[in-house]
This record gives sequence, C-alpha cells and structure tokens, in this order.
Amino acid sequence: MENIIQLIFKALKLGILIYLGYCAMLFIMQRKMMYPRSMIPVPPKPDQGMPGIETIWIKTGFGDVEAWYLPPKQGSPCPAPAVIFAHGNGDLIDYLAEYYKPFTNLGVGLFLVEYPGYGRSAGSPSQGSITETFVNAYDILAAKEEINSSKIVLFGQSLGGGAVCALAEKRPSAGLILMSPFISAKKMASGYFVPGFLLLDKFDNISLVKKYSSPILIIHGNHDEIIPYSHGVTLSKVAKSCEFITYNSGHNDCPPNWGVFWKDVEGFLKKAGIF
Repeated sequence: MENIIQLIFKALKLGILIYLGYCAMLFIMQRKMMYPRSMIPVPPKPDQGMPGIETIWIKTGFGDVEAWYLPPKQGSPCPAPAVIFAHGNGDLIDYLAEYYKPFTNLGVGLFLVEYPGYGRSAGSPSQGSITETFVNAYDILAAKEEINSSKIVLFGQSLGGGAVCALAEKRPSAGLILMSPFISAKKMASGYFVPGFLLLDKFDNISLVKKYSSPILIIHGNHDEIIPYSHGVTLSKVAKSCEFITYNSGHNDCPPNWGVFWKDVEGFLKKAGIF
C-alpha cells in the first residue's frame, strides 16, 4: 500500500512539473502564437491593381504602420460615414481590400489598418502597440474633411475584435461590428488550461461590450472551430443594443455567402442611422 501511495505522489509531482513546463512554454511563446506574422507571406509592394487606394503611414512611438484608405464612391453624401477595419491574426490588409471595398459602394469610407510588425509595418504586435496604432489611425480618419467623424464605425474580425474594442475604450464610435469575436483572451486561454494571469495581452472585449452604448452587430459561425460560437452568443447577451446573426460556417469561411453578408451589414448600418 505504501508503495502505491509513493507511486501516486511521484505521478502527481511529474504531472505538476509537466503542467508547469507547459505553462512556461505557452507564456514564452504566447505572442508568437497570438500574432503569427512570420507565417504570413508579405507581398513586395501594396496592391497597385485597385484604383483609389491611398496608402497612409501612421506615426507611432515605435515607427510607422501602414494603412490603406478607400474613399466613398463618387457622388456619395459629404461628409460621409467611415469604417475602421481590423483583421484577424493570420491576415494582412493586402489580402482584404477587395473583400471589403463594397463599403465604398455604400457611400462609406474604408480604413484598413495594419498591425505593428505585420507586413511592411514597424514595431511588434501587442495590445499596447495595436491600441496606439488604431487610436492614431482613428485621429487621422476623423480629421479628413470628407468624413463625418460622428459616424465612424469600428469593425473587427476575430483578433480584430480585440483591437476595435480597445479602440472603442479610447475614442467615440457610432457602431461596432464584431465578426467571430472572443469574450476575452483570458477566456480563450482557459480553453488551453492556462491561467489568465499569465497573459500579456488581455483583450477584455466583454467589459467594453457591456458598457458600449452605440449599436453592435455580432456575426458568428455556428461551427467555428477556433473561437467557439458561445463567445459570440455571450457577448450578444451582455450588450445594451445588439443584433446577433448566425452563419452556418466555421471560422475561416465566415462569412460563407458574401452577398448575404453585405445585405446584413447594410441593414445594420441603416438601422443604426449611419446612412
């Protein structure tokens, strides 16, 4: 019996050591996992095939970060509303302009902001550097004469939800669109059995959503294999004013139908009084 107890204690000690090693490894690697920028191919230069893109370099304390501005289509009311877009952790603005350009056909300006250290941008990604970048980007956009600064909408996809929620803490916005969002980085970490206090970047989206007073649109795929669908549901339930839309999709194929997506977004913007 005594030998069995000793074996149990040895197994427990080994299990604890393995778990501590696991946590230590994730602590060291967390930003490489959260921001896998080294795995994303970088085009040698910005897309020259799409007319109307204005490249804007955002000044920050750690260097210049690239952003692309696409103005509303000609003939749109002036000043016009605008959207600041933050992409997922495995993307670049280079790959997204063609997908989100339809905002401009709605008479809405589009500002695609890169993350520090991604693509051709200086710095390293973190919650602090991303927030600084997006705050400075917001100020640049709001200062444009053709943009109605009272009708700026923040749109974040996946990790981008954390970026725009952090921005919403710092600057006013007329609406918030979250696609495939997470409750918080802490909640995501719990899925990997990692204590939240080890996280360097908290991205506490739920705290912002709870107190956000402007309309929110949340879109989530019911088969999301990366950020559980329950995260979107929870965020929608704590919001003051929220429209929640479910797509029959996973994470990387959301939205599954771009035509439906644009009808949903246009409907939300109209109900929110953006145009």
